[in-house]
Amino acid sequence: MKLGFVSAIVPDLSLPEVLQLAAEEGFSCVELMCWPRGKAERRYAGVTHLEVDGLDESAAARIGEQAAAAGVAISGLGYYPNLLTPDEAEAQVCLEHLRKVIAAARLLGVGIVNTFVGRDPTRSVDGNWPRFLDVWRPLIQLAETHGVRIAIENCPMLYTQDEWPGGKNLAYCPAIWRRMFDDIPSSCFGLNYDPSHLIWQHIDCVRPLAEFRDRIFHVHAKDAKVERDRLDEVGILATPLQYHRPKLPGLGDVPWSRFFSVLTDVGYQGPVCVEVEDRAYEADLAARRRALRQSAGFLRQFMGT
Repeated sequence: MKLGFVSAIVPDLSLPEVLQLAAEEGFSCVELMCWPRGKAERRYAGVTHLEVDGLDESAAARIGEQAAAAGVAISGLGYYPNLLTPDEAEAQVCLEHLRKVIAAARLLGVGIVNTFVGRDPTRSVDGNWPRFLDVWRPLIQLAETHGVRIAIENCPMLYTQDEWPGGKNLAYCPAIWRRMFDDIPSSCFGLNYDPSHLIWQHIDCVRPLAEFRDRIFHVHAKDAKVERDRLDEVGILATPLQYHRPKLPGLGDVPWSRFFSVLTDVGYQGPVCVEVEDRAYEADLAARRRALRQSAGFLRQFMGT
């Protein structure tokens, strides 16, 4: 396995600075954010460390040289919009940009694009399914053509009132993953597996690893803490941030020893990228750098890297 981090936590750094930070902290890889330029409405979105618009072979070669000089691999390209939003104009913009990210992954020889499936939060899973197939079957065909794998993060995108009641990403649980891969059985279609998103749903975050071993292309290392006293007050029908908090690895409820035991048993040898969304470590760049260092120190005991 290769230890890395998600570049969204350092939006104030340039690409060379991100690579330098990774090298200085001993990370083997980094997932680079590839959002289109402009203001984002949610935290951790809108970060652009790799500009895919107009990327050509010569620019891709220069980026590859920068990464090689730093001794840091690019684990994947990250872009996490809602492709199934009911706003058709917004959905089209997201779709066109994701196509560019897929093309950029081919040019860079990265091979993995991390993203969300998307969802209309006002509709049920069944109500979203026909549109999911209409959008994603051609996208996976495009990825196959480019020799790129698509890794869907299992985040429900259900945290706040504007995402209520269904969230903005269909691919949040094993039952839906199973249906998703049955209907689009391509070997280029898989998961960017984040155990923290299963924790607050009260799903065993280790059990799915064996069944979906061939679909796990990328892993996010993030923890989550369920605050039982708050849950006892508001119940599971409350918006989830009312009763849980994202935390650094080791500071929440993910059983990391058991997680890595099974992850190694199933033969996973891909990237494990720290994703920092812990507000206690976001005051400034120095704090965020400490978060990466602390997370790496904790995870290395399981990874031997």
